[in-house]
Amino acid sequence: MAQRDDFRRVADDVAREIEAGMLRAGEQLPPQRVFARRRRIANSTAIRVYGELARRGLVVGEVGRGTFVRAAAPHPGGAALTESPPGRPVPPAVNLELNYPVTVGQSELMSRSLAPLLRPDVLLESTRTTAPDGTPQAREAAASVLARSGWRPEPERVLFAGNSRQAIAAALSSLARPGGRIGVEEVTYPLVKAIAGQLGVRLVPVAMDDQGMLPDALADAHRKAPLSGVYVQPTLQNPLSVTSGEERRQQLADVIDGLGVCAVEDGTWGFLAPDAPPPLAALLPGRVVFVDSLSKRLAPGLTVGMLAAPPAHVDALARSLRSGAWTAGAFNLAAAVRWVSDGTVETLTAAKRADAAVRHRIVRERLIDAGAKGRFRTDPRAYYCWWELPAPWRAETFVAAAVDRGIAVTPGSAFVADGHSAPDAVRIGLASPPPEVLAEALGALGALGALGELGALGVPGVASRTS
Repeated sequence: MAQRDDFRRVADDVAREIEAGMLRAGEQLPPQRVFARRRRIANSTAIRVYGELARRGLVVGEVGRGTFVRAAAPHPGGAALTESPPGRPVPPAVNLELNYPVTVGQSELMSRSLAPLLRPDVLLESTRTTAPDGTPQAREAAASVLARSGWRPEPERVLFAGNSRQAIAAALSSLARPGGRIGVEEVTYPLVKAIAGQLGVRLVPVAMDDQGMLPDALADAHRKAPLSGVYVQPTLQNPLSVTSGEERRQQLADVIDGLGVCAVEDGTWGFLAPDAPPPLAALLPGRVVFVDSLSKRLAPGLTVGMLAAPPAHVDALARSLRSGAWTAGAFNLAAAVRWVSDGTVETLTAAKRADAAVRHRIVRERLIDAGAKGRFRTDPRAYYCWWELPAPWRAETFVAAAVDRGIAVTPGSAFVADGHSAPDAVRIGLASPPPEVLAEALGALGALGALGELGALGVPGVASRTS
């Protein structure tokens, strides 16, 4: 019998079997008790093996269904779809999981703004540490970036993090202690799940409709057990692309105010929808932390997270940023000020709105208008598409089959707040590959979806959805 500490060795053995093609993408692993008996290990060790394989991204568990081989880790980039050697999965050539838009001429435009910062005297100053509230120039610049639909936060309420994820983490940390409950859309941004896990906070899924979070469902969730706060994406919600109308936002603001809690409003993708209604922060300035960043407008690696805090919450949020070491770097702040003041942000924002529209047309041509089955949720302004797959496809087996064809997409289970009742859906990120590569990949995905309807899958486990 293997020792309990040997679970990583057993996981290494399974990983090698996946790499060698002995376990194929989409194949279901045996139940953990059966696995333990076959490998002559303890049941507790088998549980740890499956957990380790999931941590490495090699398998994905579906509640009530089992554990499935996912495939090798996806590699970004690549200009052509690849064929899998017989019995052996290959890394995807087209990554539709990552979603970082880069437009033509972006690097050249950004680099011109950075040149003055490279002078030795300026560089020395911009490599020092900064406080959560940055500099007066940075607060003014951030306030102009955060402004939308007639709302502009007061610069003295603006704080800075390294990126939007850190901004969200700081905001949630300031609202909820370990063991606290945060209401979220039932299908939500995956990294919020990871952040909540690190903070020891429980996410409470709140039902949605085609306009986003349902106010009555939020009130019901609070009645069952008090919430410490709410996380919501009213504009171009990721992954469903839905945008709440003005009436829905007012209803949601009224409920949040009535509950006496604060909300974190994520506006990261909102720059793509300049015609969206005013944010919750405009309707409820005393209870909403508005979060945004420059990562999607500019670049994910050289970015700044921005928070517009309620007046009474500024100090608590600043303490959270300091204690979590989530404050922004001085160089990034200085670069952001230049990119805002010289028009770089405005120029690239316009370019990415146009680019998103082009990519949405490709979605229509290659999937929706081409007759692909299932239900599609997207928006002409969004950089992502949610596809509720046609029967008999399961999300995880579709993802594995797509990997076999050189394409990486994200299963719906990654977005489910509570880890249960995962939809048989995938999110397709549209931003990263060149448009011609995106078109080829979407055509291949549409053809793959049709295979499920024809019963010609050749993917282990897919048929059991209809059994």
